[in-house]
Amino acid sequence: MLDLILPLECGGCGAPCTRWCDACATALQVHSDEPHLVTPRVDPGVPVFALGRYAGPRRHAIVAVKEHGRRDLVAPLSRALALGIHRLAVWGIVATPLTVVPAPTRRAAARRRGGDPVARVADTATRTNPDITSVHALRTVGRARDSVGLTTTARERNIAGRVRLTGSAPAGEVLLVDDIVTTGATAREAVRVLRAAGSEVSAVLTLAHA
Repeated sequence: MLDLILPLECGGCGAPCTRWCDACATALQVHSDEPHLVTPRVDPGVPVFALGRYAGPRRHAIVAVKEHGRRDLVAPLSRALALGIHRLAVWGIVATPLTVVPAPTRRAAARRRGGDPVARVADTATRTNPDITSVHALRTVGRARDSVGLTTTARERNIAGRVRLTGSAPAGEVLLVDDIVTTGATAREAVRVLRAAGSEVSAVLTLAHA
């Protein structure tokens, strides 16, 4: 009866009667050679790693969390992010104690989505590790547009000068995390602001690259 009123469907492929099917869980697994080093068009000045391409179940899950309020999908995305952070630590890219800083989200978008989905995934991914802390250190100000459909130059112009600290800069080693890296414009501005304030940013890690 509940399925008839509020039908369940997989957030990755739309399969009925499940929130997250086994096939999509497999597609989101972090393999031994992941995350991969990627090269966005705009260089943030630190290595950028992504857990997979922005396609298939990964893309559908990210969109469902961001645009359709599917908070139940925070769990599989945060597990993938936690494994990605662990791999970077094992490879020596980052070291603990570590501060994870979610990339900033426009306030209007956060209000529309009932909160910041990137921050929610980062918080969940780091919750059980006492050596890793998620700190919402960045925010956007002014009238930054939604970056979907903008060219690389337009994205850079759109975000330039609009990322600010919410308070004191995080001390020690910092890992910037985001859901998707496309041109790298947001990552570069976020890294610039953190470094200018004295934070030691070692890398960027995203759930997907486009």
